[in-house]
Amino acid sequence: MEPRAEPLRLPDGYGTASTTLDWAAVRSRLASARQYWVVTCRADGRPHVVPVDGLWLDDVWYYGGGDDAVHVRTARDRPQVAMHLPDPQQAVVVEGRVRPARPDPALARRLAEESRAKYPEYGSGADAAAFAGALALDPVRVLAWTSYPADATRFVFPT
Repeated sequence: MEPRAEPLRLPDGYGTASTTLDWAAVRSRLASARQYWVVTCRADGRPHVVPVDGLWLDDVWYYGGGDDAVHVRTARDRPQVAMHLPDPQQAVVVEGRVRPARPDPALARRLAEESRAKYPEYGSGADAAAFAGALALDPVRVLAWTSYPADATRFVFPT
């Protein structure tokens, strides 16, 4: 189900959004991005931000890391997470909840195929078993724009 698009309401003095972006275009940018910044929160409230690889597939973002990685530990402890693309002029910010991906065999194979195609520099090492411990970020809302503030858009996902 497609998210609902609405103009982003901005504070006084920031301007007014007059149009909304198309979800298909934003989805394409999420899928084609090679790097993503993931934002988690430590137990004491301090934020943690780190660039990671990932795959946007069927409107879910899949990523991973070692069990001892700060971003993995904090996402598991406090699953409300944000992810954004690196370009502030073509902004895409995803807010949602992280869960263990637990892909079934078909999804694990698909993730492995997508990973090998997107990140060929890693060689053929990505197989279906590599995604057993993956995390999945289910979006709740996405903020995006290409010409701020004119097309600043909020996409709201059904719950």
